[in-house]
Amino acid sequence: MASSVSSNAQGSRCALADGWGGSMIATELQDVMFGTPVPRTSASNLGVLKEDEVNIIIHGHEPLLSEMIVAASRSPEMRELARKVGAQGINLAGICCTANEMLMRHGIPVAGNFLQQELAIATGAVEAMIVDVQCIMQGLAELSRCFHTKLITTSAKAKITGALHLEFDEHDALKTAQTIVRTAVENFPHRRKERVSIPDKTCGMVVGFSHETINYLLGGMFRASYKPLNDNIINGRIRGIAGVVGCNNPRVAQDSAHLAMVRELIKNDVIVLSTGCGALACGKAGLLTPESAREFAGPGLAEVCETVGIPPVLHMGSCVDNSRILMAATAVVKQGGLGDDISDLPAAGAAPEWMSEKAVSIGQYFVASGVFTVFGINLPITGSQGMKDLLFQRMEETLKGKWALEADPIKAARLMIEHIDKKRKALGLDKSKERVLYDMSMRRELE
Repeated sequence: MASSVSSNAQGSRCALADGWGGSMIATELQDVMFGTPVPRTSASNLGVLKEDEVNIIIHGHEPLLSEMIVAASRSPEMRELARKVGAQGINLAGICCTANEMLMRHGIPVAGNFLQQELAIATGAVEAMIVDVQCIMQGLAELSRCFHTKLITTSAKAKITGALHLEFDEHDALKTAQTIVRTAVENFPHRRKERVSIPDKTCGMVVGFSHETINYLLGGMFRASYKPLNDNIINGRIRGIAGVVGCNNPRVAQDSAHLAMVRELIKNDVIVLSTGCGALACGKAGLLTPESAREFAGPGLAEVCETVGIPPVLHMGSCVDNSRILMAATAVVKQGGLGDDISDLPAAGAAPEWMSEKAVSIGQYFVASGVFTVFGINLPITGSQGMKDLLFQRMEETLKGKWALEADPIKAARLMIEHIDKKRKALGLDKSKERVLYDMSMRRELE
């Protein structure tokens, strides 16, 4: 037992270092280097590809590469080269977390999330897919050979047999990016028009809700504050907060678990903070627009969203930006009125379609921060009753957060709502309060 407790503590320390250390520092440094995200409008799904332009897909996780590709593609030299080869321009689109980075800082449209990387090439309209590390399917090289698409690897740590390797040099970043973009542009004449089939499917969205942006939207430049959010949780218009994040998993229909869970949550007045492929799933389904609150959200949440002008699901960035959710939770606690610790908040987290090892680390740093966290699909510990007891029960005794496993996204959402209601009751917020309109004399008594 002592060994089990020690291993649990060491694993939690490692996960906390990943979240509050590595992930948070990475997000902060990206904001310093490339700018803090602000709300932007853009579009998502495969329909963002264009028949008359050079289509470049950027896929992976390294923001320095994507930033330089954006800069190179917008240079007059590259634009002129595109016109010389018969294209009307250069069209960038993203896949996976690189998509989120370009989306929230530049408004670059999104071709799709993890399970759409092969479908993007299958449109026959992609001149180059540029990849770096993580979430890259090995089958892309073989698939690209069926079309004119060049699969370009850029990292010394992630080469793929059959792909063109143009290594990205951070010390001469723009020059390398220009070489990559030029290679894509010069491939445009090889496109076989009879094989091009771009789905006529796009959806608008509003993205880029960093912690700083939410603070500003709730209070303005001179009164930036989380107080309006706290007040509306206290008065019950917003039931609670949910972080719904994570990958796609081929064991379920793409995006289905994300969307079922998120719709169930916002229908019950739970505001959702989302990152990664889960956020892109919501974007493709029309949940990242302020107008969607009227259609999908409960009456309390819809009223708040309409007043502030925000969607019921807030896009907060890529996988590394899960730390933004922790920052938002910390700000809610600091504002006051909802307990003294993250574990006191009427809040829960979930990764309904997780598939990567990093998701387990992310889940554990949320649990170790005091958040009730639900995973879908499966966890590779269910054969051990001792591990199940530890993760699903005993961990809450020491960390104030615990795991849950539920493959059905609706049932998982209800577990989260049940936990939120339990926390509301512990804070004394479970009883409805009569709305009181204060006259001047009553205000003077308050002072």
